[in-house]
Amino acid sequence: MFRYSQPPEVDEAATTTTTAAASNGADDAVADQTSHSIRDRLRFKRNPNQATSPTASTSGRGAKSREDRAPSLRSRWHHHHHHGAGGGRRKSWLAFRGVYLFYFVVAFSVFAFAIASVLLQSSVTSMMFSTGWSEQRRSAGEGLRLGTTLRFVAGGRSRPLVEGQGLDRIRMQRVARVGLRAPKLAVILGNVKKNPQLLMLITLMKNLRNLGYALQIYAPKDGRAQSVLEQTGGQLSILPNENYSHVDWSMFDGIIVDSLQGTEAMSSLMQEPFCSIPVIWIIQEDALANRLPVYEEKGWTQLVSYWRSAFRRASVVVFPDFTLPMLYSVVDPGNFFVIPGSPVDVWAAEIYGKTHDKHQLRMNNGFDREDIVVLVVGSSFFYNELSWDYAVAMHSLGPLLVKYARRNDAEGSFKFVFLCGNSTDGDAIQEVASGLGLIQGSVRHYGLNGDVNSVLLMADIVLYGSSQDEQGFPPLITRAMTFGIPVMTPEIPIMKKYVSDESHVLFFPKYDPEALMRTFSLLISDGSLSKLARTLSVSGRLYAKDMLASECVSGYAKLLENTLSYPSATLLPASVDRLQQVTWEWSLFGEEIDGEAVDSNIRGLSVVQNLETEVQDLVTSVNTSEIATEIWESDGLTKLDWDVLDEIESSEEFENVELEQVEERMDKHPGVWDEIYRNARKAEKLKFEANERDEGELERTGQPVCIYEIYPGAGAWPFLHHGSLYRGLSLSSKARRSRSDDVDAVARLPLLNDTYYRDILCEMGGMFSIANKVDNIHKRPWIGFQSWRATGRKVSLSPKAERVLEEKIRRETVGDVIYFWTRLDMVYEATAGSVKLGFWSVCDLLNAGHCRTTFKNAFRQMYSLPSHLEGLPPMPEDGGHWSALHSWVMPTPSFLEFIMFSRMLVDSLDSLQADSSQVCTLSSSEIEEKHCYCRIAELLVNVWAYHSGRKMVYIDPETGIFEEQHSIEERKGAVMWSKYMNLTLLKSMDEDLAEAADDGDLLREKWLWPLTGEVHWQGIYERERVERYRQKMDKKRKNREKLVERNRIGYKQKPL
Repeated sequence: MFRYSQPPEVDEAATTTTTAAASNGADDAVADQTSHSIRDRLRFKRNPNQATSPTASTSGRGAKSREDRAPSLRSRWHHHHHHGAGGGRRKSWLAFRGVYLFYFVVAFSVFAFAIASVLLQSSVTSMMFSTGWSEQRRSAGEGLRLGTTLRFVAGGRSRPLVEGQGLDRIRMQRVARVGLRAPKLAVILGNVKKNPQLLMLITLMKNLRNLGYALQIYAPKDGRAQSVLEQTGGQLSILPNENYSHVDWSMFDGIIVDSLQGTEAMSSLMQEPFCSIPVIWIIQEDALANRLPVYEEKGWTQLVSYWRSAFRRASVVVFPDFTLPMLYSVVDPGNFFVIPGSPVDVWAAEIYGKTHDKHQLRMNNGFDREDIVVLVVGSSFFYNELSWDYAVAMHSLGPLLVKYARRNDAEGSFKFVFLCGNSTDGDAIQEVASGLGLIQGSVRHYGLNGDVNSVLLMADIVLYGSSQDEQGFPPLITRAMTFGIPVMTPEIPIMKKYVSDESHVLFFPKYDPEALMRTFSLLISDGSLSKLARTLSVSGRLYAKDMLASECVSGYAKLLENTLSYPSATLLPASVDRLQQVTWEWSLFGEEIDGEAVDSNIRGLSVVQNLETEVQDLVTSVNTSEIATEIWESDGLTKLDWDVLDEIESSEEFENVELEQVEERMDKHPGVWDEIYRNARKAEKLKFEANERDEGELERTGQPVCIYEIYPGAGAWPFLHHGSLYRGLSLSSKARRSRSDDVDAVARLPLLNDTYYRDILCEMGGMFSIANKVDNIHKRPWIGFQSWRATGRKVSLSPKAERVLEEKIRRETVGDVIYFWTRLDMVYEATAGSVKLGFWSVCDLLNAGHCRTTFKNAFRQMYSLPSHLEGLPPMPEDGGHWSALHSWVMPTPSFLEFIMFSRMLVDSLDSLQADSSQVCTLSSSEIEEKHCYCRIAELLVNVWAYHSGRKMVYIDPETGIFEEQHSIEERKGAVMWSKYMNLTLLKSMDEDLAEAADDGDLLREKWLWPLTGEVHWQGIYERERVERYRQKMDKKRKNREKLVERNRIGYKQKPL
């Protein structure tokens, strides 16, 4: 988004020169595909068709004439300037003489230049926004008028990230938060090359680790910076782009994606169950921005839509400066954000300084060793013509130029260089210089489409001439300070925010030429640089190296606090205030800083080109089909051709009918019965080929057990198994695998059509669907379940463990036992050094500290217990293991008993939820609130199995070794609540609820229990028996009536 803000009021002359800021440069800059002279920092580049050599423009050098160029207001400025000056000479009543006449000419020239620049700005603004290829850019320009400034403002989705208070409110709570693990972040890199973008990420990751985050780094291939990444403390995994779909992203609390090359990972994050994971996408290159105008010209709207949808998936898209989001405004879904800070300018200046000599550059460009070169730079927003910034600069620099560049006998030799526009835009500056009476060659002009680094390195003093209140620190000033050049700048907020007067730069009041003269004189002593200038050169260079590092790291740390949802089981990171003075991690790179990837256009260019190639192939195929259609239409059949074709078809049909009649009159041998049966089976197989989805359906016949793998979306497909032991159970009808016989949980349990209940029940909803009329889907003595997350977290059964489990079930058919292979302490791993916690303590940590209270209230309400009785079943702390992730196997009758208990307990939980005004007491974040009952339902099987007297056996998922947990002999000595888990009691309670539901006696308005499964009691059985008897009697009656009717009118068999 963009905002136009009115600048502060100044005097009349200043108001004339402070017109609308550089919005329109964005469109011109995007069109530039080839000029990389100022790299990725000065985004708003210039005419790409102009010369790119750093040739200075002087009055004697012949650039294009104004008549040959495209019509612009500079010719209008030239006309006004000479016309006004000439008019002044023709008026005889202007009796100015000597120095008064000179000052009149100077003042009038500067005034005319300022007016022309204002008109130029207005012309460019109207021209840029008169045409455009998106409504967003057109709307951005409609409200732009003179005197306004273009600013980037965070969009609707990213605004809460700016205004959020992070974790300050939680940290201020009196009760200290206890967690099991540190918050986990996944960092997806585009490459592992040593470049400034990676330097920024390494600095960020190291400081995030110091704040308490755990990092897992993914990269498509190894590179030179692999050892550097390992030193940051994060685990590096080499993962090709096509394997990103095999990562369980739900393990992470947030994901940081670097560069456009992370698009491959974003595609897997756009599917359930990963859609709700916070993603921070960092874009540091303009490779895509440079191609967006090309998409408009070629009509590739598919690519624009693709990138907009990809950016929309991210929680926030972060840019390192305020120009990049304007370049990407076409694909902005409203979540663009800016965190200033990147070492790319310092990196580029350091490399350039090592490979180029300052004195040699000055000699090549015609400067003497004794010359004092004063470089004037302006705003980072540029247009196809000179910016109005330079009109203001010329107004303020007039006296300075007159004093130091007008006379040959001035102290020292001063050369004033203006860095702006294109290399052919120097005529206007030279005309002003000649109007001021400056000596030949004392004022030069260089274009921004040339070698900007060389111009900066040649300078002795850099003067920042812009008076605009910009949002970001000017990159040209950063490079100048890195080159060790003293800088003068007006007192504008952005400068005062980052640098100090007389410590890093020299400040002067804006719009004050006399103050500018005094400040400039401080840098000159006896025709050379003063001691103060040399001091500023050294201090500025040291300060610029790490100037924005602290703000960058603290900005990302605060952004993470506002973006991530910290689950109840995670420890909170340390406050951003604990970060000390942050510097870029130059030491990790050592002396290996090189130009490997200075130009960030290289980053992300491959993925952009690959997508463009796909679109080109698609367009080519469409064009080919259209051409073929046109040829077919042009060579269409005539009426005579159709008549001939009808005659041929009629004759063939007549012959076929005759042949069939002849074959019917002839005797034929039917053939061998085995061959007939084989042909019939082959035809039957072909007929029902669409239903033969998986060989596992046939292989499952005769198996004693079937394990249902529960999954919520297509993103979980890579984690599912195939074969006779497993069968998929989809919680979404649209997410079923096309070539597998997965069970549709929604079709079996209509409650799951409601997104609210599907989210709060999670895997338990899938179990309810299987238990609903279980005989229709499962006819095996044993049943098992496994969450898709078990495979993603590498705690699922290995092939060896699967064979051992199947043999164990076949061999030992007697006994009520539950086998589980996913331990609670394996899934929710505790931080190293933490104390081993008990069952209810872990449950509390997973449910915002309210697991005991909520379970106690739900249990007491379920059994209608009085308040003086304890409602929390005791769970031993004997060091044994507990089941997690719904990964277990048990006999089918035991499963139905467990579901009977779970349905009633979940219904009690839901009633408590309804009484608490729809606020989930078991959550501390939005994601946990969405899945309110999931974590407590995941542990419910342990409470039921322990207190119902089931034998609990842990099987190692790798080796298949069995180990009994919480033996029944030990439980007999402890307190077991077996009376509450008694099957007779549970059946009686179930029948009471079923009778109430059947009679329409609803316990509350939204009663969950009747919707979670079958509703049966003795009255329903009796009603069904009476209904069957009535249908039987009706059938007999109809048969008697039909027989009487036949006897009355007679019966005649219909002819065949």
